[in-house]
Amino acid sequence: MWYGIGADLVLLLHLSFVLFVIAGAPLLLKWRWLVWIHLPAVAWGALIEFTGWICPLTPLEHRLRTLAGEPATETDFIGRYLPSLLYPATLTRDVQLLLGLLVLVVNLTLYRWLFFRPSDEKPERSTR
Repeated sequence: MWYGIGADLVLLLHLSFVLFVIAGAPLLLKWRWLVWIHLPAVAWGALIEFTGWICPLTPLEHRLRTLAGEPATETDFIGRYLPSLLYPATLTRDVQLLLGLLVLVVNLTLYRWLFFRPSDEKPERSTR
């Protein structure tokens, strides 16, 4: 039971990380210090896609599922729907390269908009 819960938590963490990599730049409007977490996350996400490596969270989740006595694809909501978002059947090498490029283009565009606009267009910084 605990291994299954751990596998679900790892999968949710993985999805959260992917979403942070893709769409985390707007959070910098409120918390500029997140740039020091977001930039390495974007670099890691792009590196994984460009090289075809497997994120360490994937084998961890699979191992926890095995220890829980579950198949690689669980039949509950988390096991059925989230893996297909993270590991789609159509994920080819070309799609991985496209995803890596998409991560870079989206984030470079957002960073340019956030940090390299004329000073009269920049949003106000949070004082917290």
